[in-house]
Amino acid sequence: MTMSLLRTAGVLLLPLLTIGSCAPDAPSAGADGEEASAPGASADARNAVDTVRVRFETVQEIEAFFDEVGYGPDHWAAGVREVPRMYVTQVGERWQQRARDSITVQAKKRIFFRAMAPLALHSNELIRAEREQLLALPASAALEEADREWLAELAGDYGVEVPGGSPGEDRAAWDALREELSLRVDEVPVSLVLAQAANESGWGTSRFAGEGNALFGQWSFGGSGMLPEAQRESLGDYRVAAFESPLLSVIAYMRNLNTHRSYARLRALRAAARVAGDTPRGMELAAGLDRYSERGQEYVDEIRSMIEYNGLEDTDDTYLASGPVYLVLPADVEG
Repeated sequence: MTMSLLRTAGVLLLPLLTIGSCAPDAPSAGADGEEASAPGASADARNAVDTVRVRFETVQEIEAFFDEVGYGPDHWAAGVREVPRMYVTQVGERWQQRARDSITVQAKKRIFFRAMAPLALHSNELIRAEREQLLALPASAALEEADREWLAELAGDYGVEVPGGSPGEDRAAWDALREELSLRVDEVPVSLVLAQAANESGWGTSRFAGEGNALFGQWSFGGSGMLPEAQRESLGDYRVAAFESPLLSVIAYMRNLNTHRSYARLRALRAAARVAGDTPRGMELAAGLDRYSERGQEYVDEIRSMIEYNGLEDTDDTYLASGPVYLVLPADVEG
């Protein structure tokens, strides 16, 4: 077996865990060029768990690794819902070739879903930290300056306008701001993430997934991104957004669902589940994706069918293990 494991003390933060403008407390580079973690970065950095860098040469090695860390089909069938912190750093050309040409459909799905789930859970973990801080704030009129500044920054990140007056002068406006943020700053069910990623990227085999870790077909404008081979002139100079890592693609996708006006219904459905004391489920929230695609309800039905057919409903009950962190590197990357 040529599977390679390299354990390091502390946390090795590769571009995978660098979340840039998507989070104010992202890891920053140290004086020696190595990446260091900011105090409020991710749970991985705060806990300073061991990091294991992993490479695989064959599908058999991947499957063996899943079994070793308690993440195989038998563990799932036994009801294990704990997911290792296994973060894929690149989609990789080898995966694309093998997923298209040499592995079974069942193996392709199993590997893809298991690779995506930790990314979805970690993205939700970052959102959860913001949400908990938001909900723990005192009443608007009692907000201190530091709280107001943090709230204003969060509002900017989530596309909500900040009131002009102070909370004491315009309490109703600040209450409305916090109410809107409570709708936006919230998690996305894992089953929905997995189904959409598989649908939009062809199980990670699309050109855009390979060239730019683009897993959700998100567009960008202004000349940046990957140019589709056939562009529709009526839609302007749109590109497909590229990302440094799959994790960044997941984070951007969740931010899109949490901010764009097209997904207000999804956010309302999620909020209604919260009020009812239920965990938001992908099957129900898929109803709010009717504007994600030009196919409308047909797209919603397709995503729901993928969730049901692939047995993804239970992934909404998964949670991340405490550690270690496994960084899955492309087989041809030195490290």
